[in-house]
Amino acid sequence: MAEAKKIFVFDDNRDILDLCTFIFEDAGYEIKTSESANDIENQVAAYMPDIIFMDNWLPDLGGIQATKAIKNNPDLKHIPVIYFSANNDISALADEAGADSYLSKPFDIEALEEIVKKHLI
Repeated sequence: MAEAKKIFVFDDNRDILDLCTFIFEDAGYEIKTSESANDIENQVAAYMPDIIFMDNWLPDLGGIQATKAIKNNPDLKHIPVIYFSANNDISALADEAGADSYLSKPFDIEALEEIVKKHLI
């Protein structure tokens, strides 16, 4: 059996992290969550996920800076980053951050699973 794909979710909202964990584990993925983007490159490098979900509002280092840090790192830049936020300007924020895609909150579970499948080919 193929190794489970790994998803890393950054969000300062525990409920969102719990919900994502439940959905992704149920779908057969391995998941790691973090409430802060502190030391983002080391957090990501230690886990080497197949895909990252990045919230806009993160303590200390915001989602835009965190995404840029990942995309500027030669060892990490291949990892798709999905920007997800309740912000009305999410497409502009995702562009500014250099994210690969974005998902508005609140999201429906189907949309969440679809975006993962699309980027995990």
